[in-house]
Amino acid sequence: MAKSIKVHPKKRRGRPATGKDPLVSARLPQALIDQVEDWATTNEASRSEAIRRLVELGLTVKTKSPPKSEDHSKIEDQKQRAREMAGSAIDKMADASASPDDRASRKRRLIKGPEEFRNVRRDLNGEP
Repeated sequence: MAKSIKVHPKKRRGRPATGKDPLVSARLPQALIDQVEDWATTNEASRSEAIRRLVELGLTVKTKSPPKSEDHSKIEDQKQRAREMAGSAIDKMADASASPDDRASRKRRLIKGPEEFRNVRRDLNGEP
């Protein structure tokens, strides 16, 4: 009778897997680690548990920043308000003896800016 060949799997290096949550590592500045450890001691938790709990707390807190679509509309509202304020300031300084067409043309030139600088202005190039 022939001997059966037994296969022994090679041992893996490192700590054996526990079958629980996957390991996630991150680099933190020493000052932040000290703050986490202080929080852990006041809340009677290990560093790992403190980090888990703090991340969960951070994910449940509502932020004050509006969504990106509201940011864009807010910026556009601010630009429109600036245009209106510039127009009203120019109207106050306008030459009353000039014709309405001349005043409108002068106002347009002032709001657009000098030709030399129009290619430099970010608001006219479509950049924020």
